[in-house]
Amino acid sequence: MESGQVTLAAVTLAAHDHDFATLEAAFDGNDPYVRVIALSSLHKCDALTPRHIALALTDPERQVRHRLARIAAHDRRVDLVRLLADEDFAVAETAGWALGERDSVSDAEMQALVMSATTHPHPLVRESCVAALGSIGDERGLPAILNACDDKPAVRRRAVISLAPFDTPEVTSALRAALSDRDWQVRQAAEDLLAAAGLSDSETGADEP
Repeated sequence: MESGQVTLAAVTLAAHDHDFATLEAAFDGNDPYVRVIALSSLHKCDALTPRHIALALTDPERQVRHRLARIAAHDRRVDLVRLLADEDFAVAETAGWALGERDSVSDAEMQALVMSATTHPHPLVRESCVAALGSIGDERGLPAILNACDDKPAVRRRAVISLAPFDTPEVTSALRAALSDRDWQVRQAAEDLLAAAGLSDSETGADEP
């Protein structure tokens, strides 16, 4: 079968039958959607090689890179720093999520998360990276999370939730400030975290004029 002629039905059947020759042909084919299915199938069959990863990482179609970013949550061979810098915000957002799903991150990955959480032009990417920093719970990510408490509402909500692993005076101060946020979901998240920490309204300063 010619690589550019593998159909979606054929690649789906090949995944079920572990027909790696057809999966390879599909991955090297012209249809980006078929390449996405082939990439996922190779991953599920534990047949993803460095060649597949390298090609998917530079694939001209965003949906292939996006699928690779999802796979990267469970495959440390994938360069998530590169995907976090992808020109497509959806790819970068998913790369941020994937880093938060990993058991650990490298120094370079932590630096990339902090940078994207604070400076990425798209709020969905900043939100994703802030969530990842909260999931990781590393003190190096705390300044970026605190900074995000002054971002757009959705990012602020995520930032407040991401403060949960940390217990410092500046975190308590940020949560107290969030009690008067314009967004009710931000206020609710802060209230829930302060309550979970055993702080009363008077202790948090919520009743102060």
